[in-house]
Amino acid sequence: MLMTPFTAELVGTAILILLGNGVVANVALKNTNGNNGGWIVITFGWAMAVFVGVFITAAASGAHLNPAVTLALALAGKFDWAAVPGYMAAQLLGAMAGAALVWLAYKKHYDETDDASSVKGTFCTAPAIPHRMYNLLTEAIGTFVLVFGVLLIAAPDSSLGALDALPVGLLVLGIGLSLGGPTGYAINPARDLGPRIMHALLPIRSKRGSDWPYAWIPVAGPFAGAALAAILYNFFNSQG
Repeated sequence: MLMTPFTAELVGTAILILLGNGVVANVALKNTNGNNGGWIVITFGWAMAVFVGVFITAAASGAHLNPAVTLALALAGKFDWAAVPGYMAAQLLGAMAGAALVWLAYKKHYDETDDASSVKGTFCTAPAIPHRMYNLLTEAIGTFVLVFGVLLIAAPDSSLGALDALPVGLLVLGIGLSLGGPTGYAINPARDLGPRIMHALLPIRSKRGSDWPYAWIPVAGPFAGAALAAILYNFFNSQG
């Protein structure tokens, strides 16, 4: 029996966050086998998280796993607007569940880690150099690249089927390596907001504030970049 679209988006986003934030926890938390593995490990881990999440949910829901992708597909006329709220709710709930699973998997390492910033970084993103305008711009640019690529990968003449997950994973790898430095490349409102909520709620031993004054940037930036990608995609299609 196939999952419903809502269930698929919830489960797929949970797996995305479990594997994606899981690799950050492996690198950042104390006494893990992957401690201090570095940025390359994190970007490859996130790419594989996207690949797995997209591959297992493509048939059931189209594997959006990202409210910015859902918005862009609706703007591009590829998705029913009536289904947008349900997809976005499933994605947020899935991201929260995935973050909770990371915390459970690494509970003993959270208990050993005294650096509150490292702990928060296993849940949500933060800018390397805080600057609202440029941080917002970076998130918009990264998400534009992601969504414009996804719109082309998901074109009707694509013959890869579920293996569309592979180019999407590679696309996220490229974004992380090239554009991830300034803000940690959230490029997904649910990916940042859901785990940030869990960071605030969970009984973590070494915890500081969840940086709510910054939290709107990895939400607004991805939505803006996604909207621009959809507008440009529609423009090019109209010229054909």
